[in-house]
Amino acid sequence: MSETTRLRFGPFVLDEARASVVLPDGDERQLRPKSFDLLRHLVANAQRVVTRAEILDAVWPGLFVTDDSVTQCMTDIRRALGDTGGQVIRTVPRRGYLLQAEVTAEARRMPVSNGNAARVVAPLPTETPSIAVLPFRGDPNRPEDRYFAEGIIEGIVHVLSGLEGLTVLSLGTSLAQAGHDADVRTVGRALGARYLLRGTLRRSGGRLRLYCELVLTETGAVVRADLHEGSDGDLFALQDRISTDVAVTIAPRVREQELALARRKPPANLTAYDLVLQALDRMHRLERPAFDEARGLLEAAVEADPAYGPARTYVAWWHIWRMIRGWSDDRVEDGRAADMHTTEALQLNSRDALGLAIRSLYLSYQLHRHEEAIELLGLALQSSPNCAFAWAHRAAVECWTGSGLIARDMAERALRLAPTDPFSFLYQAIVAQACYTVDDFDSAIDWAGRSIAANPREASAHRVLVAALVAAGRPTADAVASLRAADPDFRLSVFAGRTPLVGTRRDLFVARLQLAGIGDD
Repeated sequence: MSETTRLRFGPFVLDEARASVVLPDGDERQLRPKSFDLLRHLVANAQRVVTRAEILDAVWPGLFVTDDSVTQCMTDIRRALGDTGGQVIRTVPRRGYLLQAEVTAEARRMPVSNGNAARVVAPLPTETPSIAVLPFRGDPNRPEDRYFAEGIIEGIVHVLSGLEGLTVLSLGTSLAQAGHDADVRTVGRALGARYLLRGTLRRSGGRLRLYCELVLTETGAVVRADLHEGSDGDLFALQDRISTDVAVTIAPRVREQELALARRKPPANLTAYDLVLQALDRMHRLERPAFDEARGLLEAAVEADPAYGPARTYVAWWHIWRMIRGWSDDRVEDGRAADMHTTEALQLNSRDALGLAIRSLYLSYQLHRHEEAIELLGLALQSSPNCAFAWAHRAAVECWTGSGLIARDMAERALRLAPTDPFSFLYQAIVAQACYTVDDFDSAIDWAGRSIAANPREASAHRVLVAALVAAGRPTADAVASLRAADPDFRLSVFAGRTPLVGTRRDLFVARLQLAGIGDD
């Protein structure tokens, strides 16, 4: 027999000994460590609003994590508590969370082992993948290498933490004391991290070499291994470059791994996160049937987890992109849906960079409210300086309003942050548009060709290619044929009415397409 501490809040019981919550019907739900810690903190502070900042300090002391970590843990808690939990834990917009229930403590003797114990049901994981960055190993006799490695770690954490869909934990001194040879599965379980990034640093003959491994903690398997190197002449510049190189090679591989895992799950076990991954996989193909399937997956994700903001954000993007592609049967209705879902997503997390960026895309593309869009994009990049989508869309708005030189820098930055992203063809198309805007037609032709090679269905790249070829006085027949193949329903008058290009820039672009023989037939 052993004594367990239990805290009753409303119709639920928090069992600290078992790290679980007991439902009103006696069913027991186990939570992941951080989700349980968050629920325990809310119970300990019942009847008052607990801010996100307080939660971060209490649940992740000394660690660097994003606000998404709080959102993901709250999603776990709400799923475990079910519908009744919504009456007990309330989200207070722009402030935090309120557990509105009386809390009473109870202790009772329970058998250590009981075959008739309440059934333990583990909630389905809905959190986005979490990555822990381990201290890199170097030559212990070279302290300068240790400082350099620490700088790289901080840079990697900074870049990764700004990439959508990843939760990053920086381990700090406590993990360094645990030793580098600890089993990755043990470390992963202790931290609640699905992936570990670890590496070794070597210096030789004025060169630095950083070998990195991305490890799946569940199995200990190495998902990706990379070698990054450069001259040690400028350590700070090298730190920045290696940090970015590591981060942008990891993020797409994590997405591929997560998508593969989602595809292997039976439909009944798919989480909101899995559904979003599968929807994005269909969207980037730019094939109409697959694109239409994506809508159902995204709406299922919203239904499965109403508190999962990215699902709502991507539903909005689906509606916006349908308008951009010319596939919308009702632009007013699609605009209304985009407006509603971006608003609801930002109510869940007002600092979400992707949500802010897609909200700005709706304002600029659909309503031509470019100044408001730029303001929101500024907030997005302030919240997440490494959000490639925000940089790319900011570049697009600058193209539409005429600031081509600024647009080109921004678009190229987006591409550096996401060189192998499944949607990188969009960023390449925006670079092409930016080059066209500053009358660098040869570069516009080159970048449009890269975008088309990456995804032949990206119609905007085809349009830029045709217009740039006309401006450069070069043949257009093949490019026009490719545009018609990519977008057989394209009508110049419809495009002229919906494009966010303004003034003479729009008129000249349309005129060049017309000169190439593109019209309404």
